[in-house]
Amino acid sequence: MATATAEEPISESTPLIASRDREHKPSAELVVEPPSPSTTAGPSIPPTPSAAANEDGRVFKVSAASVSVRPADGESAREEELDKPLPKTQIFLLCLARFVEPIAFFSIFPFVNQMIHELASVPTADVGFWSGWIESVFSLMQTVSMLFWGKAADRWGRKPVLVISLAGVAVGSVVFGLAGSVWQMIALRSIAGVFSGTLVTVRTMISENSTPRNQARAFSLFMFAGNMGIFIGPIIGGALSKPASQYPGLFGGVWIFERYPYLFPCIVSGACTALSCAANLLWLKEPIQTGISHKTTTATTKPLTTIQLLVSPGVLPALLIFEYVMLISVLFTALLPLFAYTPISLGGWSFTPPQISLYLAAGGAGQAFWILLVFPPMQHRIGTGNVLRLTAIARPLGLAALPALNMLLRAGRETAFWVLLPIAALLGSSVSMSFTAVQLVLNDITPSPHSLGTLNGLALSLSSAIRALGPVCITSLFAYGVKHQVWAGHLAWVGLVGIALGFAGLLRWLPERCEGRVRRHQD
Repeated sequence: MATATAEEPISESTPLIASRDREHKPSAELVVEPPSPSTTAGPSIPPTPSAAANEDGRVFKVSAASVSVRPADGESAREEELDKPLPKTQIFLLCLARFVEPIAFFSIFPFVNQMIHELASVPTADVGFWSGWIESVFSLMQTVSMLFWGKAADRWGRKPVLVISLAGVAVGSVVFGLAGSVWQMIALRSIAGVFSGTLVTVRTMISENSTPRNQARAFSLFMFAGNMGIFIGPIIGGALSKPASQYPGLFGGVWIFERYPYLFPCIVSGACTALSCAANLLWLKEPIQTGISHKTTTATTKPLTTIQLLVSPGVLPALLIFEYVMLISVLFTALLPLFAYTPISLGGWSFTPPQISLYLAAGGAGQAFWILLVFPPMQHRIGTGNVLRLTAIARPLGLAALPALNMLLRAGRETAFWVLLPIAALLGSSVSMSFTAVQLVLNDITPSPHSLGTLNGLALSLSSAIRALGPVCITSLFAYGVKHQVWAGHLAWVGLVGIALGFAGLLRWLPERCEGRVRRHQD
């Protein structure tokens, strides 16, 4: 019996969303063409599963040559929707909002330790404890307020929430430079954290302004914007702190910068956020409808509850892998500037704020290189799971290299230190590919397209909790190790390397659906 099947092509450029594409794809229309009179000559035959009747009642056999498959009308409309290009202006404005968020967060890193030591008269050995709290309260407030901003966006719209959040972060960033004590720093940093509802809103709006076929490109731009913010933020903080002493020809004698030596980088950071706020207020459009994946859901389909989502096959392991990567990243981000600032004799590098900012900026540039240029072809070739396994090998090696460089400085081998430092920075930033990879893991494990937003929101809420608690834990451990010279002041690094080693074991539970291997079209 002749049969006809329609093979659905899988695009290699979007391997991870092809499966979701097919879930809602309307069935193709089977068209049976009546045969010519010459093929129907002879006695009638009874209808069979391999036969069909034409309008005048005559019965003819269905052959492979007489069967064709053409797209149904609904599929044609869907194809047009899927092929819609990204709205460039809207994506640019959203990426601009993503760009300024890490500027506000990272711009204080190069100088916050020195600010605590000088303005609050905190002993060097205790600086790590207080810097951890200052960094943690931002994320703690972000965790508490994120659900509120999400509900507000659903009720009053995405644009108002985004604009208000950006305005609050701009004000909070500026007033942080006016702090004169540790408690003032904590309080003012909390204000900036309360208004940090931009991340979830921007992610949601990017999804709403893209389709399954171009959302990978949209989110790659989103990731790049964030990495550029990580790159620019430390430069602002290090290059513009203490302007009266760094640039006496320009700012010498300016009272406000002599009274508040760390105000200038805070003003610049706040101005960047204010610019993004104004641009989004003027030109950002409120989404009228959600993305294509939501349009194709049926009226009887209801979004999964949080509990239903968590008990879906593979979701918990995927979520755990996502949060584990975020945990290592948060701990490393909090520890690195404190470690670099610490004197060589206590286990650090004795870097100045400009040197710290330059090193952090180089790390951001390295991350952009790996994410934009290396990750896409590597993921296409070996799959998401294998990329994660490679980063699981590279991560503990890169972490162990940093305290090893301190041992070179203690031994007086400064030349070797400066030769190996950029190599360690470039190779160490390769683990940033895991950030994009775990986002693809979440995309692949989502039970249905309209549950992706819920899963992302849950993942980001947990990540914010990690950002709230992680820095104070790792910096307190570092402070204890430095004060008591446990393992030459490298106690925190030993703990972090141990955590990184556990990631390889965790990947054993990576769901098969999340391997991300490209299935090539078979002709």
